[in-house]
Amino acid sequence: MPDLIALLQTYGVLIVFSIVLVEQAGAPIPAFPILIVAGALAVDGDISWAAAVAVAVGACLISDIFWFRAGRFYGKRILNLLCRISLSPDYCVSQTEDKFRRYGAKSLIVSKFIPGFNIIASPMSGALGVPTRRFLAFSITGSLLWSSAGIAIGAWFHTSVDQVLDLISEAGTTSLLVLLALLALFIAFKYVERRRFLRGVQVERIGVGELLHLMEEGMDPVIVDARSATARQLEAAIPGAVIYGDCDPGKLMATLDKDRHIVVYCSCPNDVTAAQLAMQFLANGFHRTRPLHGGLDSWNAHHGHLVAERPDPSEPNPCVR
Repeated sequence: MPDLIALLQTYGVLIVFSIVLVEQAGAPIPAFPILIVAGALAVDGDISWAAAVAVAVGACLISDIFWFRAGRFYGKRILNLLCRISLSPDYCVSQTEDKFRRYGAKSLIVSKFIPGFNIIASPMSGALGVPTRRFLAFSITGSLLWSSAGIAIGAWFHTSVDQVLDLISEAGTTSLLVLLALLALFIAFKYVERRRFLRGVQVERIGVGELLHLMEEGMDPVIVDARSATARQLEAAIPGAVIYGDCDPGKLMATLDKDRHIVVYCSCPNDVTAAQLAMQFLANGFHRTRPLHGGLDSWNAHHGHLVAERPDPSEPNPCVR
């Protein structure tokens, strides 16, 4: 293997740009370590710290702007796509949507430090209509803070980093194989984590056709919207649905007949949020609870023109909108 130190000295800035760009685009390749290495090399003058910060910020902006525009044009669909291709469990979107809603575009300042949040923040900004100038201001600030932090850590611990680089360089091809093996193990771990999570939310689903049949037969199923507040802002709920996020869970369950059909839906990949909530209902004795297969997307795609009947207003239900 070519001398690692010489390689970093010659192409360090380009390597920083490439790895940061790939990571910010969504690939499971950690870029923060290369910023630390760049910071250590900058102390000895092997590369310019200013150039390293500049290219890292530039790479972040390229990715952020791309995802921002994708979110602007495709909305919720691009968020679902990101969750489908991510190696993280599918709850990644649903767990970060309301964090973004709470702090708004300002969350872009710290999003790159939070695993799973970084890839969601930019398209979420676009989907929710954050003004472009405001988005760019916070994106640049966050990118600069994240890049500078990595390079500053490398500069502070440059002696230790240099020793590690020397060991890797001396090991030659073996070190390259070790690094590739570690990356492969990381990807495999994330894949196994995702598969384990999906197995944990395996529960019988109900299709839109069967749901409509229950409604037509007068079974009066309770339809529960399990989506986050941000997701509800992007897409309207099924008419008559119980908005679970606005409920006191104990009070809601106390008002429902345990023999009644309960259908829970969300808009996340693999119906994971709905499946998790359905399992809570099942654990509390609501044995006819099922998540809606395909969620709100399935409802809108197949029967979006139909309107679900509202529950009987005489029946106590504190969460119906």
